[in-house]
Amino acid sequence: MDTGSWHFTRDLDDFLARADAFLRSRPALHTVPLTVTETLRRRGPLVYGDEPPEFGVLERDGAVRAALFRTPPHWLNLTALTAEEAVALAARLAALGQRLPGVNADDATAAAFTEAWQRHTGVTATLRQRQRLYRLGTLTVPGPVPPGGPRVAGASDRERLIRWHDEFGEAVGLGTVRDAAEWADARIESGGITFWETPDGTPVAMAGTSPRVAGQVRVAPVYTPSRFRGRGYAGAVTAEVSRAALAAGAKEVLLFTDLANPTSNGLYQRIGYRPVADFAVYDFAVDDFS
Repeated sequence: MDTGSWHFTRDLDDFLARADAFLRSRPALHTVPLTVTETLRRRGPLVYGDEPPEFGVLERDGAVRAALFRTPPHWLNLTALTAEEAVALAARLAALGQRLPGVNADDATAAAFTEAWQRHTGVTATLRQRQRLYRLGTLTVPGPVPPGGPRVAGASDRERLIRWHDEFGEAVGLGTVRDAAEWADARIESGGITFWETPDGTPVAMAGTSPRVAGQVRVAPVYTPSRFRGRGYAGAVTAEVSRAALAAGAKEVLLFTDLANPTSNGLYQRIGYRPVADFAVYDFAVDDFS
């Protein structure tokens, strides 16, 4: 079977010239590469780490079939591949001597690539997290709405944003993919974080939104410090940023959840989010590379 030809590059413009139309053709399923490449375009190539990002485009019969990216030291991110394409890619990357910390893709692609990667490299793979991508249908504000209201984070909130960014990374078990101070500065600049505040002005939860790309906005992160949980703050602030994204012209509002967390999955469905696809994140023990 012809599994196509991969073109690898470290040049963002080259990658987008080849892959942008493909990524925009299915903006919900491609929300991560769309928002990551937009961040790289706006904030520079080293926004996610100290090494330049890596990109790839799979072409077959003159058409783009799939794409990949990696922002070292983070996981390889793949758009959907057939099992044969995933196996061929794993063989190609292994032959190039790539040392990957893991992979993030839809369930079937991640599983096929991981199995082949283990076979070619001898690494140990561990399932880190299963995720579900949701798309907003009809927005419903969960009741009762807690006392207080929303407020967009500003410059005076910088230290709290830095602290909550790191706490969120620990809470979801995926670590941090970006310097907390740089992230806070970017979100303050774009107005990309909203707090829910109690009537006395105390921030008790936050929700963020990604820049709008290809008509879609992704809600992330959503975080409530442990001492404030169970009072409806996360639902209220998520509903607010979802409403604001629609009001600003987003055609699709998306978010990811950890499938191991029934509370968040239930909450988002009550707000009006509906499942789109399931994804998986696998870790590879790089030290096992043979």
